Amino acid sequence: MSSGTALIGGALVALLFLSAFAAAVRASLWNASRTRLGELQKRGIHGAATALGLLADEDRTMGALALAKLLAMALAGGLAAFLLFHDLAPLRAGLAAIALVFTYALFGLVLPDAYAARRADRVAVILSGPARLLVAVLGPVAAALEALARGILTLTGNSGVDETHTMHEELREAIDLHVKDGTAVKNDRDMLSGILAMQDLEVADIMVHRTKMTMLDIEQDPKEIVNTVLKSGHTRIPVWKDNPDNIIGVLHAKNLFAALQKHNGDAAKVDIADILLPPWFVPDTRAIPDQLNAFLKRKSHFAIVVDEYGEVQGLVTLEDIIEEIVGDIKDEHDAVASGVRPKPDGSFLVDGSVAIRDLNRAFDWELPDEEANTIAGLVIHEARMIPDVGQAFVFHGFRFEILKKRRHQITALRMIPAKREGEGDVFA
Repeated sequence: MSSGTALIGGALVALLFLSAFAAAVRASLWNASRTRLGELQKRGIHGAATALGLLADEDRTMGALALAKLLAMALAGGLAAFLLFHDLAPLRAGLAAIALVFTYALFGLVLPDAYAARRADRVAVILSGPARLLVAVLGPVAAALEALARGILTLTGNSGVDETHTMHEELREAIDLHVKDGTAVKNDRDMLSGILAMQDLEVADIMVHRTKMTMLDIEQDPKEIVNTVLKSGHTRIPVWKDNPDNIIGVLHAKNLFAALQKHNGDAAKVDIADILLPPWFVPDTRAIPDQLNAFLKRKSHFAIVVDEYGEVQGLVTLEDIIEEIVGDIKDEHDAVASGVRPKPDGSFLVDGSVAIRDLNRAFDWELPDEEANTIAGLVIHEARMIPDVGQAFVFHGFRFEILKKRRHQITALRMIPAKREGEGDVFA
């Protein structure tokens, strides 16, 4: 073997290690938890601080590591082609090239990437020191390429980068870590998670649907109105005229009782129209943080929710928003039943209108709420049909049995934790 051949062979080995190193560092930093690295840093682990420093400029770091892998592969390919096709017959050179590509792919990319992803925090701490040197060398080049790429994206109208989702996931991970460590209790986790979830919710997601609203017809006898208010337990009730979409005001129980006292309890003498508060209409697409700010600014706790056509969809209160953070608030006027009744056999009788988020919060379930707000909506979404009474479906770890239905609306169902006998969704 000539000295030139030996030199090229040594360079190929070095480039293989460079590719493996860059792949391992990139995978470890990509999958590492900033929260756990922060905990390691507090314990005095030097490599954790270095890893966090690399993640502080994530674009530059990831770009430099990707560039290192690219350079390693390109240089290795050029050297291998020169070595193999210069000294070997074409057939043997081709077979050797295939073997070399397989070796580089396995040991220079796949294995280090897979290993580092599974042990991300540990690998990030160990390799962060030399990785910092590599990023210092290739970082400027990677930054220049990144700037060029962003310039091209700007020209094509794709320059925006939304980091909100990543930030929220990091915060949720931090909350879960503190719960596992015992430094935070479940209620604290639920409250903090509720605050994060608010950023992605609209008024339509938390409102009381119109089918569950208590409403009054202005043409009703005043005595009937008083009885309805007393039975409802609500402080504020919308009042309509001619049809339920034509809400003309909100009746406050305080104003009603003051009027009754003024007329010595004679409801017939009370003019309901004179004591109504003006209704406040808000769009169903308004973000929850915006609605919260509107409540505080307006110093009002009650709003009627309408869609884009101006039709009433429901109502939302300040209490509804607060409950998204702290959970259900029960007082002496609230119904005892929450719509969920656990049974001795481990099943749950659930009203179809119960919110999925409330179930997840109460029982630590993980039912998806991206496509539906209520448990009945989830069943319809997953079944791709409106089920009949008696039908049952299995998905997301539960068996759902339809118990009651009113027209096209599921009003009651039984949820049974499914046995883990098989994977996938089953329809019965």
